[in-house]
Amino acid sequence: MALAYLGSKKPNTAAIMSSPPQLILTQDDLKKIAAYKAVEFVESGMVLGLGTGSTAKHATDRIGELLRQGKLSNIIGIPTSTKTHEQALSLGIPLSDLDTHPVLDLAIDGADEVDPDMNLVKGRGGSLLREKMIEGCCKKFVVIVDESKLVDYVGGSGLAMPVEIVPFCWKFTAEKLQSLFEEAGCVAKLRVLSGSGEPYVTDNGNFIVDLYFKKDIGDLRAAGDAILRLAGVVEHGMFIDMATTLIVAGELGVTVRNK
Repeated sequence: MALAYLGSKKPNTAAIMSSPPQLILTQDDLKKIAAYKAVEFVESGMVLGLGTGSTAKHATDRIGELLRQGKLSNIIGIPTSTKTHEQALSLGIPLSDLDTHPVLDLAIDGADEVDPDMNLVKGRGGSLLREKMIEGCCKKFVVIVDESKLVDYVGGSGLAMPVEIVPFCWKFTAEKLQSLFEEAGCVAKLRVLSGSGEPYVTDNGNFIVDLYFKKDIGDLRAAGDAILRLAGVVEHGMFIDMATTLIVAGELGVTVRNK
């Protein structure tokens, strides 16, 4: 079909065709954006909780970069996992522990799920116990996610809610956990290593049972208390009312929400 043009000149079709393509951000790009925004909360002289996972890794990298540039100084990091410990050492970030610094100024970490009340699911990377110990004693806990981690309720993604358990009679503990949430259609699975099929072992020498829910489990505090009352359970991956700031990176930009 012929095109009609108003005026004496036709449009510059070459210019139209050569316009630059729209930038498409990957999920990792969004994670990096959120992480860099979180590091803006870091000030010289702070004791920091250093999170674990693909999003938190970007934050730790950025802190190391700012230390090398001299834009930050006198930072002390407390890592939430062996992996983060090794990363921080490679970046030259001075490290310590909770015995020496029982109160932290700030912790930055990612999350596997975030519900509308800023309750979290964490631990799909296997570090939930140390994360909860460290992030539970900080003055400010900044959570960084991309928008895919936002859910209507805990377990709403259909992915795992981890529970760290002792290896002794793990099947017994897993069955108890599954029966605890029978009404929510819970399925409990021991986390295993891909390939070998051997149980995944945490930095603390424990196993992880992943719980999968088909329905909302309801009162999170009641659910968490019920889990912890089971002998053999070490800790669960629900971080209830712990986050003070949530940073979400999406295609339309970054949003910051404070409690």
